[in-house]
Amino acid sequence: MPATGQSTDVASAQDPAATAGGPASLEWRDGIVPVSTRFDDPYFSLADGLAETRHVFLAGNGLPGRFRDGFAIAELGFGTGLNMLATLIAWRQAGRPGRLRYTSFEAFPMEARDIARALRAFPEAEAVAGPFLDAWAAGHSRFVNDGLEVEVLIGDARTRLPGWEGRADAWYLDGFAPARNPELWSDALMAEVGRHTTPGGTFATYTAAGHVRRALAQAGFAVTRQPGHGRKRHMTTGVLGG
Repeated sequence: MPATGQSTDVASAQDPAATAGGPASLEWRDGIVPVSTRFDDPYFSLADGLAETRHVFLAGNGLPGRFRDGFAIAELGFGTGLNMLATLIAWRQAGRPGRLRYTSFEAFPMEARDIARALRAFPEAEAVAGPFLDAWAAGHSRFVNDGLEVEVLIGDARTRLPGWEGRADAWYLDGFAPARNPELWSDALMAEVGRHTTPGGTFATYTAAGHVRRALAQAGFAVTRQPGHGRKRHMTTGVLGG
């Protein structure tokens, strides 16, 4: 991977939980797009995954306009790290002082070499991915890069999120499709998302599935259906207590 010239502060030794969920099981569509064989779903949009990340997760949460020192983002489904890298790019461009916290929950982590292969489809993200990939290949699930503090909590979010002591100002809900990965969109887990959100905090997700919207509304969010990215007609956003 190309080096960025930016220093990376590895914030922990090798995380013993790094294999708790088992490795991701993949096949490659057209040699470019990783597809989970466990969930029969691609890891990112076939119609420019980086553009979709920016439309859904960044713009859907009002970012980078809301960035500030100590702002906390949480994510369900780390995958290739593409959302994290898009956030890093936006954070650098925003030029805010301080640090941004990024916590992600991932049950089936991808190998560093597979992430590197997937990111070749996105040269802009690939160009800043070197420090992350170095840390990930070394078994680190916590690291700091240009003020972005990243922690990936490996394991089933249904058990890890309830025990998480943090709260997020913005959520990226990016599990595989609800029809294929219903566990990551359950009413109970959406309630935990609400419980781990700051007052006035937000979420964004690519899905507009009715049961997901209802679960998030029940969790305390004012839920809004928004125009989706590309051929997806709709996506969903929300504000806690809005």
